[in-house]
Amino acid sequence: MGELAPPPHHPPPGQSVTRTSLPGNPLAPSAARRFVRAALADWTGLALPAAAAITDRVAHDAVLVVGELVTNAVVHAGTTVELLFRLEDPAEGRPAALVLEVSDHHPARPVRHDAFQEDEDGLDEYGRGLRLVAALTECWGITYRPGLKTVWARLPLDGWDTCPVPGAEPAIQRGLRAAEILAPPPRRVVRDDHEWAGRGALSFLAEASDLLAGQLDEDLVAALAGQLLVPRLADWCAFWLEGEGTGGGGPRLARVWHADESALEPLRTVLEKEPPRMPEPPGTRPVPVPWPSPDGCGAARPAGGPAPGAHGTDGRAQGVDGDGRAQGVHGGAGGASTHATHAKHATHAAPGGAALAYRLVVGGHALGTLMIGRRGQDRIPDAVTTLVEDFARRVALAVGAARRYTRQVTISRVLQRGLLPSQVAQIPGVESRVVYEPSDDGLAGGDFYDVFQAGPGLRRWCFMLGDVQGSGPEAAVVTGLARPWLRLLAREDHRVGQVLDRLNRLLLDDATEAAEAAASMVAAAGDLPGGPQPPAQPQARFLSLLFGELVPLGPEEGGGARCTLASAGHPLPLLLRPDGSVTPAAVPQVLLGVVDDVGYESHTFHLAPGDTLLCVTDGVTERRSRTGRMFDDGDGLAEALAGCAGLPAREVAERIKHAVHAFGETPVCDDLALLVLQAR
Repeated sequence: MGELAPPPHHPPPGQSVTRTSLPGNPLAPSAARRFVRAALADWTGLALPAAAAITDRVAHDAVLVVGELVTNAVVHAGTTVELLFRLEDPAEGRPAALVLEVSDHHPARPVRHDAFQEDEDGLDEYGRGLRLVAALTECWGITYRPGLKTVWARLPLDGWDTCPVPGAEPAIQRGLRAAEILAPPPRRVVRDDHEWAGRGALSFLAEASDLLAGQLDEDLVAALAGQLLVPRLADWCAFWLEGEGTGGGGPRLARVWHADESALEPLRTVLEKEPPRMPEPPGTRPVPVPWPSPDGCGAARPAGGPAPGAHGTDGRAQGVDGDGRAQGVHGGAGGASTHATHAKHATHAAPGGAALAYRLVVGGHALGTLMIGRRGQDRIPDAVTTLVEDFARRVALAVGAARRYTRQVTISRVLQRGLLPSQVAQIPGVESRVVYEPSDDGLAGGDFYDVFQAGPGLRRWCFMLGDVQGSGPEAAVVTGLARPWLRLLAREDHRVGQVLDRLNRLLLDDATEAAEAAASMVAAAGDLPGGPQPPAQPQARFLSLLFGELVPLGPEEGGGARCTLASAGHPLPLLLRPDGSVTPAAVPQVLLGVVDDVGYESHTFHLAPGDTLLCVTDGVTERRSRTGRMFDDGDGLAEALAGCAGLPAREVAERIKHAVHAFGETPVCDDLALLVLQAR
């Protein structure tokens, strides 16, 4: 194994190069195989001498190798996969060859070279794919570049120097190459089921736990689980996932995986007709199910019912108990069936193979069903059924965790929508534009905004932009209080400074009441011997806020609007004049909810036609670059705003938003909110 130089951007004479980019998902390996087959089919029609040496064997090996390499990149890196495939003519004594390069963007995860070491229990399962690559190729290796890891493999074209003369038929006949290359017959997977009784099972379960942990999408969990099962333990598998809640509907077929791609769609068609009917209450033991057949025979039989010809030793048909165990008398006292007996006798199959179904159960609740099948067998070995049972428990836990996360995100999004206005008021003579992007942590709270008319018939409009300290439920509580309070205080005809004074008092009173309630609970808990632990002290409820009001002015008053605003611990608003000059439009003051009896002051100025007022939260000003520098360091926000002179409010908002996103290399991790007000 050696290093291969990076491929040139422009291939030299004697090389045909094709490349593609694949998403890091379960569909990438099959897409890579189709890509390689199509490239081989194209190259066989070229006049290059090496192309004529592409035989059926070489084509099949190339498809196998690219499938293994791309699968390895998807499973262990999870990033976008770059695939390069080239045909090399002979040079400097080296034969012609096919070279595959598979790159991922996670170079911090090295390929384990010790995966080729054998132990007393057999081969390490981790390196089985690369062992196949090593067996089929002349050489292979790994190249590390900044931000990129490339695994490459070279397949020599034997007999290139004895290829037919130009004009003769190549090794792959032209009339047959589409059928032979694009749809090669599948190879039978050779399995050693005895390895699953020892260290192989532990290695498999450890790999599964590592891969499934932290997955936040239940469909992705099913997709990854299918890749782990097929073809290691089964020829095909299918996942049904139950709907959530009483109105969630029946189970849906979330994923079907088959070792033979040509059989995938026919299998899906059969399985979609009717999901397996599992016994109640839900258990985790395997249940025998009919082999899927195109005519649907046996599909109507409840799972666990007697399969055709499946009988115990005394002639009684096999059934299942409430936990999914096979029942029947097998010569033992009392007729109790052990788990081993179930595996040996309850998986008799209809012609085609043996199939088992497992409930995905967490906390007594069924989340779905896993079905596996093996072709040409009348039973699935005990070691495999036990291993898949343990594997199904891990899949169920991963699905349950993904659902909890999805439920939390959904609740947070609904709550977030309820905390923000459904629309902002239109101010006569003033164009407004709001940009709001919540963080991707799935938690409600944080930034909020509003633009509203102070009261019916009043020619006074108020605007606010706030940022609650913290996030999650505590922040959502403060947001849910602050915005309605501000609307109410403004409509009671309080001036801007007075509104902030009263909101500050309300926050302090609310915090005092919460602290007193917590102290009472602590005292009550202390009076009870062995009672519950006292609750944690409530989080301080304070926020930064920019609040102001606009009064439109007529032509006789100079047009535009009279603006009065105050900033409480908030990034200062910036005023952009038509000449490109930028100045702060307020003075800094203390946060709300921190100090009693502050006395907030406001500042009034004329927002003349063409003037633009920019209000932002700290998600804008504190956006960090890779070096740790913040967006507003060195008046970065003012500089970005100065470049927006002459632009309408909508374009000002979009340009500032794009500048914030482009400033850092990573996604924005904090709420981002900005409000642009421009007098016309």
